This record gives sequence, structure tokens and C-alpha cells, in this order.
Amino acid sequence: MISAAAGSVALVATPLVHSHGLPYLLAAGLLAGLIQVLFGILRLGVLLRFVSKSVRTGFVNALAILIFGAQMPHILGGSWMTYVVLAAGLAIIYLVPRLTTAIPSPLICILVLTLICSALQLPVETVADLGHLPDGLPWFNWPAVPLTLDTLLIIGAPALAIAMVGLLESMMTASVVDDLTDTTSSKNRESAGLGLANIASSLFGGIAGCGMIGQTVSNVKYGGRGRLSTLFAGVFLLVLMVALKPWVSQVPVAALVAIMIMVSVDTFDWSSLRSVVIHPKMSSAVMVVTVLVTVFTSNLALGVAVGVLLSGVFFASKVSRLMRVDLHRDDAEGRMAYRVTGQVFFASADAFVDAFDIAAADTYSVEIDVSHAHFWDITAVGALEKVLQRYRAHDIMVLVTGLNAASSTLIDQLEATERVA
Repeated sequence: MISAAAGSVALVATPLVHSHGLPYLLAAGLLAGLIQVLFGILRLGVLLRFVSKSVRTGFVNALAILIFGAQMPHILGGSWMTYVVLAAGLAIIYLVPRLTTAIPSPLICILVLTLICSALQLPVETVADLGHLPDGLPWFNWPAVPLTLDTLLIIGAPALAIAMVGLLESMMTASVVDDLTDTTSSKNRESAGLGLANIASSLFGGIAGCGMIGQTVSNVKYGGRGRLSTLFAGVFLLVLMVALKPWVSQVPVAALVAIMIMVSVDTFDWSSLRSVVIHPKMSSAVMVVTVLVTVFTSNLALGVAVGVLLSGVFFASKVSRLMRVDLHRDDAEGRMAYRVTGQVFFASADAFVDAFDIAAADTYSVEIDVSHAHFWDITAVGALEKVLQRYRAHDIMVLVTGLNAASSTLIDQLEATERVA
């Protein structure tokens, strides 16, 4: 994966800079790196299993849209020459691979268009027009903040937000790379590595970052498979910004825009448009909501969080509907037998209670067979207790049979806790 300062991280870091300044941001980045290293050491990367495929697809599609949208300020309102350079760049990117793949077509695009624009002195925006490029190498610089409890209180919440956003986006990026390369990665190792990188970045005056899916997809697309590609990307960028500054400043922005448009097109999962109609409605809804939240907030982490939450709600709703309570009435023996099948938990507890007709059992004994059911939480146990209390309040004898060991243990633990309380 290629990592760098990300917009999602900047979104949670900006308020801290506005209120306390850059030194506190560097301190927050340092603390965020420590949190990420601890995350990896504790092997919490397993939490990514709770992110469904629908959320991952929505994450990728939203990112593609955000990448494309970020190019609009450089396209809209530009001169006609800007559109000519942009069209030429897209032509080079998509046509050159038909002739050769020895050199990545985006690199050819940058070199050719830079030479043409410089030789002909075309009136197009260049990298130099975007801002000041660095004049030298970064130096070790401990964040200039007091080492006090007040400082920790100031940077604590932002650092945690930076750490979580960075981890989430990096883990999602790692999953995308796994799919592209048909390999598996160690999410715990990636978490610890990201933390070490953010610690080093903060100590050298840099902003905390995370895995960047746009650059990573481009890296994989053009053959990058090992750690050396990641190292080379950073080193080459440093050389470009410092040693080759006069040449880099002449690169036309339209050439870079053409590359990013290619990245956004390649990143978007076009097959998901057809899948929206084919897949279950709930899965499609999760994907669409993830995209909408991410695009409208420009916050990848928030979009994924909402998608995961919605997936959990839909899953709980689906499982709750699988619970069934069947009634068998034996008038000869004066007995009503209920058979409970499925999972009883917070989402199905109310339906469980409503399935028992207390009034119809005035002259009957009641048996509740739960041998094919499982009680998962205190809400489920509370629902069972509520049913039993209702029958006992009407002097109706009730017997519960078939309670499995796990459910019995949960009930016993709750009863013991209530006695102590």
C-alpha cells in the first residue's frame, strides 16, 4: 500500500489546528501513531471482519467519486487549452498500453505533456501555480508543546479520531489490495506499520496519514507488489519535490488531472451498478447509503461507520424474523405446548413475548419447549422471565424445557447478579 496524508484524516485534524496550532497537530499525530501500534500489538485487526462486502464496495465507489470530484476545480473554468491538454493526457494514458506496457502510461503522459507545454509555452496551469514547493529535507523536530496533562486532554480526542480514521481507511485499502492481487495481508502488521510511520512523520514535521486507495490501486495496476514499491514511491516523491523542484514545477496540472480521472475510473466498481438490482435490497441499500454519506460528508470513515451500523441493524432485523413460536393445544390433557425455534435476542425479544396468549390459557397448564432456540443476551432472558411472570400472575402452571447449557448459564448468572444487587 501507498500511504500519505489523507483528506479523511485532515477532516478530523483541522479543528485542532484552528484552535491550538500546528505543534498540537504534530503531537496528536505522534499519539495517534502510538495508538495504532498498540492496535496492531493487541491484534485488533480482526474487527475488520465486521465490515461487509456491501460496505467495502460503497467505500470504493465513494472514493472514486470523491477523487473525480476533486479534479473539477482544475477543469471547470479553465481555458480551452486546458481541455486540449486534458484530452491529450487521457489519450496517452489509454492508448499507449496498447503499444507497450514497459513504461507506465501515466509517467509517459507527464513527461510528454510537460515537454510540449514547456516548449510551446502553452497558457495552462502548472504545479508551481498550486503552491510553494519545499526548499530542503525535513529535520527531526519534537512537537513544541508542554508535556502536561492539559496537553494530553487537548490532543487526546483528536489523536483517537486520527488513529481510528487512519486505521479504518488503511484496513479498507488493504482489503481492496487483497481482492486485486488475490492474496491475504496481515491487518495487525499493517496497523503497527502505519503507527510507526505516523510517529516518524510527526517527529519530522509531517501530518499523520494512512493508506491511500487511489495511489495504491495505481501502484498495483502498474505492477507494484512488494514493499519496495511503497518505499520507492516515497523516496521518488522526496527527490521530485527537493532535487527536481524546477522541473516538477513545470508539470501541467491538466496532465495530473488526466491521471486522477483514470484512477477514479479504475477504482469505481462498475459491476456494482448492475448488482444493485440483482443483490438483496438490504445489501444494496447499505452500499448506496455508504456512498451517499461518504460523498456528502467527504469523510470516508464516517461513511464506513454508517454502513457497518446499517449492516448490523439489517442483519439483526433479518435474524429476528427467523424466530418462530408454534402452539400445540391438547384439550384432552388440558395442556398448551409452545415450541420456540430460532434466536431470541434484543431484536426478537418483543415478538417472543407477544407470541404467548395468556388469556387463552386459563384452564390449561403451559409447556414452553426451547430446545430449538437460543437466548443470547439479557434482553432475551428478560423476555422469558416476563412471560413466566405473566403466567404465574394468573396462577397458571408453566414449565420450560429444553434450555441449552449456554442459555442456562446466562440465566443463572443474571439471577446471581440480581440476588447480589
